[in-house]
Amino acid sequence: MEAQLQVRQPTSHRSTRRMREKILLYILMVVVVFLVCVPIIWLLITSLKKDVEYLSYPIKFLPAVPQWSNYTNVFDPRYDFLKHAGISAGLALGSSILTVISSSLAGFAFARFPEVKARDKLFAIVASMIIIPQIVTVIPQFIIFSRLHLTGTYWPWVIWGIAGSPILIFLFRQFFIRFPRELEDAAEIDGCSTFEIFWRIFLPNAKPVIATAFILNFVAVWGDWFAPLIYLNSENTTLSVVISTAYVNPQGQPLTTLTLAAVVLYILPMVVIFFFGQRYIMQGTLTSGLTGR
Repeated sequence: MEAQLQVRQPTSHRSTRRMREKILLYILMVVVVFLVCVPIIWLLITSLKKDVEYLSYPIKFLPAVPQWSNYTNVFDPRYDFLKHAGISAGLALGSSILTVISSSLAGFAFARFPEVKARDKLFAIVASMIIIPQIVTVIPQFIIFSRLHLTGTYWPWVIWGIAGSPILIFLFRQFFIRFPRELEDAAEIDGCSTFEIFWRIFLPNAKPVIATAFILNFVAVWGDWFAPLIYLNSENTTLSVVISTAYVNPQGQPLTTLTLAAVVLYILPMVVIFFFGQRYIMQGTLTSGLTGR
């Protein structure tokens, strides 16, 4: 009897400790989620205020009367919200398609052509580009595009899309390298060319990585503010630049609450895309980023 009590006491102690650890983890998660959501909650609430309420002191957390008209005023013809939203969507969509195609081709080449002598060295160069900050290449790229008279056009995004993305090339390479060699051998016996093997066998089985690459690149281009600011003009710029500069009163003072309402509408497509694509992002990252040779 005493031996049974001695066995049960450590077991009960361990279960109590695990329960405490779970409770602490839940509390930590709640705190983290709250801290992450605070800016979003502040954004939503402030977008429903008047500018007078936003600038008044002491600060009131909730608006006296929600100003839903802020969201309708965003579409005033003076601001061309829908026009620049269409430009942003077209630019992000076209760039993402080109980037996925070029990155998948490069990843396939790095994964399936071991006979190329400089393959590993070239891949090391591509992988090293992941850790180089983009700000380092801003000035050289701008000088090149300006001398080619491509500023003020969308050609920089086309060129970036054709060049591919180092991180996406890495993801495709890690995914394609897992495919058994027997699939290629069987396809070659059936008379398939190298491109047909890529198009008919590898690409249809890479849907998680394709979805991940497309979503990540789309969100990056849609949310980019700096590149459109320096490469495009006021007529053909993207929505991010318009939101940062267009919503002002006749005296040139910013209309803060109207701008925040535009920001809410601006981030909504990215939230929707991520909500529907998060499963593919996780699946693509797990199946490609953690496997290597």
